[in-house]
Amino acid sequence: MRIGVHVSIAGKIDEAIDRAAVLGCETIQIFSRNPRSWKSKPLEAKEIKSFKKKRLQYNIYPVLVHIPYLINLATPKSKLWKISISAYIEDIIRTDMLGAEYFVTHLGAHTGSGFEAGLKKFCQGLSAVIKKTKPKTMILLETCAGEGTSLGSRFEDIRYILDNVKSKNIGVCWDTCHLYAAGYDIKSSKGLDNTIKEFEKKIGLKYLKAIHLNDAKKPLGSRVDRHEHIGKGTINKDGIRRILNHPKLKALPFIIETPSDNPKDDIENIKIGRRLACLTTGKTR
Repeated sequence: MRIGVHVSIAGKIDEAIDRAAVLGCETIQIFSRNPRSWKSKPLEAKEIKSFKKKRLQYNIYPVLVHIPYLINLATPKSKLWKISISAYIEDIIRTDMLGAEYFVTHLGAHTGSGFEAGLKKFCQGLSAVIKKTKPKTMILLETCAGEGTSLGSRFEDIRYILDNVKSKNIGVCWDTCHLYAAGYDIKSSKGLDNTIKEFEKKIGLKYLKAIHLNDAKKPLGSRVDRHEHIGKGTINKDGIRRILNHPKLKALPFIIETPSDNPKDDIENIKIGRRLACLTTGKTR
């Protein structure tokens, strides 16, 4: 088990590793550029070299790069779809340059065209990206809460993509808040076991490569994507403890993406996560 957080890349991208080391991260997630802009500054060779050197120095593994928010491969709008493919290609290339192990992607939103049309469009877009880039990094399909017209709240959505995109370099990233909001009861012992069994049956546990460890502000099945600090949400400490210690999950990297209301939040969430990971029985305080 390795625990870390999503780290800012403000300044130079290698400074993210410095921040991660201060926080005590064993694994991290970053954006490779501003996630809310189509434009990006080229990565400098010096930055890349320093990034790789520092992550080895601090033993930070694996590194996950998250897709920018603007990209939507499921959109029915031709112009946005083409821009999204171009941006996706750029981000995959940047991820490979950094030597990151995983590239985490949301599945986008169909914005009214329907789930089947959205999934087909996503598969077409992702296939084009993979054909163009032949990435070394593994692309991880992230589960979503099911808010609005977003795709990925059902394991069937992920299975469809795995069946229709010709690549052996695709995996899955669970988001605990998203799963819970989508209606998967990962909070209770029985519910977590059933969710894992369903995932194994419909997709296969071999595809699960990482977990976004987030508590949830809203209740089970709310379909609302609102992350909460570890142990302070509706999944609560006992639910998070079960996830961290489940024998089929505990060897995975866990990335915390909770709100950073103050600089100490990340440190505290990592601390609580590690403490819960050591508690295998009984109630937590």
